[in-house]
Amino acid sequence: MIKRNDNCWCGSGKKWKQCHYPSQGALSQHDPKNDLKNEYLKKYGIILKTPEQITGIRASCHLAAEILDQVVSMAKAGITTLELNDFAHKLHLDAGAIPAPLHYGQPPFPKSICTSLNEVICHGIPDKTPLHEGDILNIDVSCLYKGYYGDCSKMVVIGQTTPERQLVVDVAYQCLINAIAVVRPGIQLSDIGAAIEDYAHSKGCSVVNQFVGHGVGVAFHEGPQIPHFRNTMRITLVPGMTFTIEPMINAGVREAVVDQTDKWTARTRDGKASAQWEHTLLITDEGHEILTPWKR
Repeated sequence: MIKRNDNCWCGSGKKWKQCHYPSQGALSQHDPKNDLKNEYLKKYGIILKTPEQITGIRASCHLAAEILDQVVSMAKAGITTLELNDFAHKLHLDAGAIPAPLHYGQPPFPKSICTSLNEVICHGIPDKTPLHEGDILNIDVSCLYKGYYGDCSKMVVIGQTTPERQLVVDVAYQCLINAIAVVRPGIQLSDIGAAIEDYAHSKGCSVVNQFVGHGVGVAFHEGPQIPHFRNTMRITLVPGMTFTIEPMINAGVREAVVDQTDKWTARTRDGKASAQWEHTLLITDEGHEILTPWKR
């Protein structure tokens, strides 16, 4: 949490209370935040959100989290991933929202949520496969609601699972928590990946480097990319940024193999287990806000 007498996150060398403290905009006709918005859009393609945009993004993220919680509660042995998809689709329509993945990309994604089972890292397509005792499943929900996007995911363990699968589920969750703990104005984007990879490696797991988190809110995928592994991206986090953190953690090698038939499903190269948890976050003047408050 940044304090009034700490150096400002913008790098000016001034104390926060004398620079970007929230009340400062009212004291001067010149608002340095507008300069920062223009700079970040021009240099990085990053949209620093207005208060009105943040309100809309927050509403979409809350809806995504609510839908995710309801779908997760339905995931039990015998239920198919297609049934989970159809349930999620109805929840979106009932709320006046659109499932963001549906028809997204090339080739168009064919379903309303992603369901990634066991060795599937991400972008699993719901089908008639029933869940079985011991399965682990990532359910990823992304909403378009009143013009704004929200994005989140979490894991489900069906009954008792294997030590390997339970390990990646637990490590992936803690990686997300450790990453969120460092997020605040003034840190470098690369600090997120360092926090994740340090913990994953300490537990004997690997971090996928072919897929990353991303800016979200005004568009489904915006700048910046959020690598979950060690990197050299020296972009300073500043208030108004909204992005996902969604570390994909493997029990074995980090490499993914994308299905050559559907062009979406990404599996671990060695067939070992993978897990992922995801939140959308907002960088605030004081720290951060988790915009997708799903239940653990």
